[in-house]
Formats: sequence, structure tokens, C-alpha cells
Amino acid sequence: MSTELRVVAARLHRVRMPLVHAFQTSSHRKAYLDHILVELEDESGAVGWGEIASSSDPYYAPETVETCWHIASRYLLPAVLGRRWTHPSQLEVRKVRGNQFAKAGVDVAAWVLWAETQQLPLATVLGGKRTEVVAGVSLGIEPTIDDLLVQVGHQVEAGYPRVKLKIAQDWDVEPVRAVRSAYPHLDLHVDANGIYSADDLDHLLQLDQFGLTMIEQPFAPRDLLSHAELQRRIETPVCLDESVETVADLEIALKLEALQILNIKVSRMGGLTAAVTAHDRAQDAGVAVWCGGMHEFGVGRLANVALSSLPGFTLPSDVSASEKYYARDVVQPAVTAVGGVVQVPEGPGLGHPVDREFVAANTIEELAFGPGQE
Repeated sequence: MSTELRVVAARLHRVRMPLVHAFQTSSHRKAYLDHILVELEDESGAVGWGEIASSSDPYYAPETVETCWHIASRYLLPAVLGRRWTHPSQLEVRKVRGNQFAKAGVDVAAWVLWAETQQLPLATVLGGKRTEVVAGVSLGIEPTIDDLLVQVGHQVEAGYPRVKLKIAQDWDVEPVRAVRSAYPHLDLHVDANGIYSADDLDHLLQLDQFGLTMIEQPFAPRDLLSHAELQRRIETPVCLDESVETVADLEIALKLEALQILNIKVSRMGGLTAAVTAHDRAQDAGVAVWCGGMHEFGVGRLANVALSSLPGFTLPSDVSASEKYYARDVVQPAVTAVGGVVQVPEGPGLGHPVDREFVAANTIEELAFGPGQE
């Protein structure tokens, strides 16, 4: 029988970390990230960590760091404190509508706490089977094509077998042509973050000539009809990201035949509970899946590694080494990759301890809940 747990204390840490290389998407550029680390503690003193990896601005998704802080502190943590449960899926965070990133941080922390109390790796309690995960990297829009080729070269030299390129209307066919010409056998895919419209359908067909693994989220999140139309007209698989926030969204996309590949992001789907369900449904439908990332710190990155150990994750996932984004990470040892492969931790919970002193040194705001603090 599963052990009954009760969270008696919870803490939020808003942590700011500089990126080693500024990152440009179709909507914005960022040189540092603020993410919120969630800490849940049970009666035995065991601790589970989660990460709210929302953007600071509402460009990728409606949520921001500020909205996540409000929802987590006002609704989610009060709902978790004092409640007895035997499985993370029993927590009441799903009663809050939307706010997937905020819910994801609390859900992941609950899964990690549950794994810690059972002295099992997070991957094991999720149903993972792999001992290692093939990693890919995501590259932003660069000032010039030559700059992009330099960045791609660095990742190929590091052994990563897959590179994802961010694209936009004025940065698509020619940059992709240049990278494909330089690396004819590289597993290459592109991601538009929904910047195109239905008027761009014919233009996007030009990408078919480059042998891409996928075209990710070319149209706006709710524009599933354009995704379905593009998939009917193009040989390259269409991958959905922002369009699928819930398993119900996935069911609609499957019905419309709007995708061949699904990017499962723990943050976008509200946590590991929903991510595992989406993985299972995609497997049943014959849709390939991979784990996308939000430039997570080590806590969220290790959760992604654990999820990627599930059998349906057959494509390289965004679980590259910590050093790709951060000079030092909040977990020690940091996440490492050898030859583009990340080992699935064998220790309990996340498998890598959180460096509390480093977290404290980089925290710009914190809030504690518990006896006398609610």
C-alpha cells in the first residue's frame, strides 16, 4: 500500500539565472531567466522540488512569472498544505483552470516528494524504462546566417544528434538551406512558435525540400485547421506544441489529423501527471512524441529527463546539458551529456541534490508557507 503523505511546509523561490548565450525566438530575446522553484516538505522532513518555468513575458503562453507567483501563492500551495494523499494525481491543483505553468511546478514537486519518500528515482515512479536519453538542442534566431552556422557547429561538435532552429517569416528558408547544406545528415527540425498565418501555407511548403524531421507549431495555438491543412499538403511531419495544453486538445488534434508528432512539455501541460497521460494517448494513436523544454534550471531539466525515459519518447528531447544554458546550475552535480546522451539518474527523487546555498544566492524573492506562516 502506498504511504500517506501530508505537506506541512512549502516555499517559493524566484531565482534569476543569466544565460550563457542570449536566445532569440520569433517574438522576443532573452539574456537571463527568472524561474520559480517550488519546495514541498512532508511530516518526515522529506522535500520535493519543482520548477515553474514560465516566461517573464506573455509571448509563448499567457502566463508570466508574476501571474504564476500569484496563482501558486494564493491558490495552489494553500490547497496542498495539510491535505493527505497517497499519489500526486490526488492533489487538488487541477481544480484551478488554466495556469498550466504554475500547476506544473507544484505537480512536479509532489511527484519528486512521492519518489523521495519511496526512495525511488523519479523516472521509475513515472514508468520510465530507459537508462539514458538522447538529447537535442534548440537554437535561437541569430544576427546572421554565419553566426547561426557557428552555433550549429558548436552543438554538432558537442555530439548532439538533433538541432532545432527557431524560424520566422524573414528567417526561414535561407537559414535552413544553409544549415542543411553544411550538415546534410543532421537531424534537423524547425520551430515557428505560431508566428505564421494561413496565408503562409504555400511559403511553408518550400521547407519540404530540406528533409526536416518536423515543422513545429507553424500557426497560432488555436488554429488547428491550418495545421491540418498544412499536414495534408506537406510531406514533412507537423509537430504541435502550444496547441496542446490538455489531453482534450490532443484528442481534437488527432481527430483533425493536424499532427504526426507531439511535443510534450511538462510546463505547458500542467505537470507530470498530464504529461504521462498525453504520452500514453499518443502511443495509442501512433503519434511520435518528444519532450520539449523551456530552458529549465536543473530541477525542471531533471524532471524532463525522467519523463523522457518513458518508452514512447523515441525522438531526441530537449534535455541537453546544463552548461548549454547556464554557467552553473541549481543542482549539483549539474546535468551532463556525453555524445548527446544524458544518463537517467538512479538516485531517489530527482537524483541530483539541489544546491541550497546557490539557490539562496540567486533568489530575488521568496515566500514560505507552514505553521504560523500561512
